[in-house]
Amino acid sequence: MNSKNSILLVDPEFDPNTAADCDLLIKVGPDSFSYAIIDKSCNQVKAVYDQQECEDAGIALAAKLKSDNYLSLSFKAVKVAVYTENSIAIPDELFDPAGLNQYAKYFSKEQSVTLYVQPLPDYGFTAIFNLTEFIEDTLSASLTSSKRYDQSAALLALAKGKTSRSLLLDFTVGSFNAAYVNEGQLVFQRCFQTENTEELNYYLLLIINQLKMDAAQTAVHLSGIIHQDDGNYQCISKYFKDIHFNRSTSNEMDSRILDDMPAHYYSSLLALDLCE
Repeated sequence: MNSKNSILLVDPEFDPNTAADCDLLIKVGPDSFSYAIIDKSCNQVKAVYDQQECEDAGIALAAKLKSDNYLSLSFKAVKVAVYTENSIAIPDELFDPAGLNQYAKYFSKEQSVTLYVQPLPDYGFTAIFNLTEFIEDTLSASLTSSKRYDQSAALLALAKGKTSRSLLLDFTVGSFNAAYVNEGQLVFQRCFQTENTEELNYYLLLIINQLKMDAAQTAVHLSGIIHQDDGNYQCISKYFKDIHFNRSTSNEMDSRILDDMPAHYYSSLLALDLCE
């Protein structure tokens, strides 16, 4: 444990000289960031770092990139999922790859001019997004070959294959990312920042009412910083009875270094490994 808000777990047998066989996964939320190192030769988690309650997650990431020796290694591949307010979903039948700039006019924030395309064929749409200039410059300077994703990519990877009505909620200390799928189709996805359980309650009721969701027929799958004894879980259980924890990424990854942690805490981070 580095501080009250961060934790670093490392396999004592991890040899940094094997980084060329490893993938680096980074997840940057509105108030947190985390990373995992996966040895692809044996599909084993070698390190996990998590920092919660960041005043500015982009600045925290930039500082860590300068101070963390593990992040300076040369990896086989780097995947970075970043929260951004500028992300839109275009149905595949309407998506025009030759006219990407036309989609930027729908963005709500002034950010980097670099546009990213994230195909999601399992859900029938393509996501278009950009990042803040600060994060764009940070990633370009330190992780030049990284592949970038919208923050929802990991949660949608966890949702893949769920054919019944399913609400996926991925929590940090101060936010949660929600995705609702029905019969394999994505109906709703959004990230919410919350200061307390009362705000979570408000947003849950908003989701249920706006989507006309039948809570009794909807399974809830939880990941991230939440457990059965906290207020957020009790809030969710007022409306839903079929509640599960996303305990793995379903690809038999060896995550024994996380055995002393709740299994669902880092399932969305590790799900980045499933993103193409």
